[in-house]
Amino acid sequence: MKKISFLILFCLVSKNIFAQKTFQTKIFDSNIKTLQVLVDNKPLELPVIELNSNDRIKISFDEMSYSSKSFNYKIFHCNADFAQSVLFENEYIDGFYSGIINDFALSENTLTLYANYQFFLPNDDFSFKVSGNYAVIIYEDNNIEKPVATARFSVVEPVIQIVNMKVLANTDIEFNGRFQQVEFEIDNSYFPISNVFQELNVSVFQNRRTDNAAINIKPTFTALYKQTYNHNRALIFEGGNQYRLADFSSEYAFSGEVDKIRKEDEYYNVFLFPAENRAEMSSPNSGGDADGRFLINRRGYDDADITADYMWLHFILPAKMPFADGDIYLLGDLTSNIFDRNSKLDYDSQMQLYHKALFLKQGGYSFLYAFVPKNAQNTQKPQPILQKIEGSYWQTENEYSVFVYYRAFADRFDRLIGVKCAKF
Repeated sequence: MKKISFLILFCLVSKNIFAQKTFQTKIFDSNIKTLQVLVDNKPLELPVIELNSNDRIKISFDEMSYSSKSFNYKIFHCNADFAQSVLFENEYIDGFYSGIINDFALSENTLTLYANYQFFLPNDDFSFKVSGNYAVIIYEDNNIEKPVATARFSVVEPVIQIVNMKVLANTDIEFNGRFQQVEFEIDNSYFPISNVFQELNVSVFQNRRTDNAAINIKPTFTALYKQTYNHNRALIFEGGNQYRLADFSSEYAFSGEVDKIRKEDEYYNVFLFPAENRAEMSSPNSGGDADGRFLINRRGYDDADITADYMWLHFILPAKMPFADGDIYLLGDLTSNIFDRNSKLDYDSQMQLYHKALFLKQGGYSFLYAFVPKNAQNTQKPQPILQKIEGSYWQTENEYSVFVYYRAFADRFDRLIGVKCAKF
């Protein structure tokens, strides 16, 4: 009886702690590094798995001490906006909704000592019962009130199809200029929807970013089995430029924008070439890029999770004067696409440049420099401008993903009924 009462109390307390919170993939403890949320064996795909499939989400992170710690996780079901849903654990999980992270290994052949932790969802202890968005709270010593990190992913039940997806340079605001406009259709031939405008919730993301995402978009035209999304100004995105690359997978051979690597004291320091302002280019840089992703790798070594070393990566952006009307931030998965102290560059008046140093694990990182106006920084969703530093071009290749959620009139949660990701 006491055990049951404790379980109920734990559920109520945890719901109260995270009520009204919109989850992000984010680190809260400075000793935690390199948080990754991937589909197992598919590191470049969206963190989305199909309901009742064999796919698994792999979550990994490093703790910057050379010893084992006691970490736990707890799984939450979320609404379309990644706020916690009203479902109880037994409604979305078949089995245990929390567990201990037992899989860890100490680093090998590295200057910086750390322990790598990883776990998989679902696992032998549970399976997912419903589709939708999910968040995982990672915490130490069984203290869920002080999470060290949160991670988010999605589970889809593909009952509709997203078809005829394309990106146009001829947008509703200009022709062949700075912007791109997304269009697509939803084919729900095998999934009748009574009220499309109330029951469907569609979001569109550019390069997995949430700051400029188009949320809860409604169709332009609707039919019984086809919903059309075109000529919608909410689906116009800044084209930007191809992502910059820093590849320091090897201490001795590097590429991308890396100028040099020097060993200073007990750390390696990776210095990038001073970044050029790309705002006045006639077209974007050529060549493919990883659209803001990073990939952990140490050339010549197996199992990069524990053999890749940590290095200080120095970002350098020359500027004769600091911008009076805004600040410069790093944009990409290396900062979780979050505009905060960790991603903000500082201005050095003596050197006449913006600078940022991040302690990153060896591999390849793609990123952009984003300008955030001062009047937007205190808003809940600051809107960065790429044109200021990177330029913005309709020819730029970008990755767009469409998430389709469904909630019938009597439902209590958002089902994820379709996902499509494509590069244009």
